Amino acid sequence: MISTVGLKKLCLALAAVALLGLSGQPAKAQESAMHVAFGDVPEADLLNFLAAVSRAEKRGVKVKITYLTSEDIAAQAVVSGQADIGVGTPYALIQKVKAPIRMFFQLSALRFFPIVNTEFYKTWKDLDGADIYVHARGSGTEAIMNLMAKKNGIKYKTVSYIPGSSVRAGAMLQGRIKVTIVDSERRRLLLRKGKGKFALLPLPEINASDEALYANIDFLKSQSGAIDILIEELLNVWREINKNPEAILGMRKQYNLLPDMPKKDVADILSYYKETVDTGAFSNNGGGVKAVKGDFEFYGFAGTIKGDLSKLKVEDFWYLDPLNKALDKLGRM
Repeated sequence: MISTVGLKKLCLALAAVALLGLSGQPAKAQESAMHVAFGDVPEADLLNFLAAVSRAEKRGVKVKITYLTSEDIAAQAVVSGQADIGVGTPYALIQKVKAPIRMFFQLSALRFFPIVNTEFYKTWKDLDGADIYVHARGSGTEAIMNLMAKKNGIKYKTVSYIPGSSVRAGAMLQGRIKVTIVDSERRRLLLRKGKGKFALLPLPEINASDEALYANIDFLKSQSGAIDILIEELLNVWREINKNPEAILGMRKQYNLLPDMPKKDVADILSYYKETVDTGAFSNNGGGVKAVKGDFEFYGFAGTIKGDLSKLKVEDFWYLDPLNKALDKLGRM
């Protein structure tokens, strides 16, 4: 008999194989291309990563990107060998199933905003017994909402997963959901278009990773040359944007990134990057040990990571050798 949990994992693995269109054999990067699986839709917040990929490709690193329907499926694809690199913060996955994957570069720190329809809710206490909507299982958005439930002594009725801040914001505007958590761009959208109907709920200061790159540790070691180049270009792009957010517009044009973006989204690119830079979401140094320690504190309190936090080891979740090598070459900022 297959348990419910086992059946779910099997279904996720099969879904990953089907969506990725692969044979079911473990991926062998750089024989064809480094395969990155995103559990999200491509939007403005992906432009900096795509710019770094474009530069890495000019240095001989082949990259294939697949967009999947959820971070769960993307993570399963990496664990089962159907993709080489995933995007997220899979602390729970690494801890629960002892997956041989490690995070190796922080793409962004958590900068999300809980928002409610004030016709139904006005405070955190009001959300006791409410239905809420977050990005994905184990995501930073879920961790923030779990953290605030603990702090306020409340329990949600259901937690549902809808990938993409734009999708959740659209559902809020249409009245299909009443509580969610979105990025800064969609926060502005909802407050602007909501005609006073939406309000933000307060948050304490949070210093933790939102998105990180992760891969099987054997892949990271066997493909160290390609990984080194990718990390160098990620650092270069992040630093250029932190110095001048307008640089992302030139990168988008130069590398023809997401050319089919809706005009209204294109108009918001610069404001998104300016605000993200202002809030310090892009680390000049790829996160590193300091960021990981922040993750342990936040994700531990939120319940994503279990057990005695004082006994957690960085190397059990992160493989920082490639990042440190790149920082030795490019310098720390």
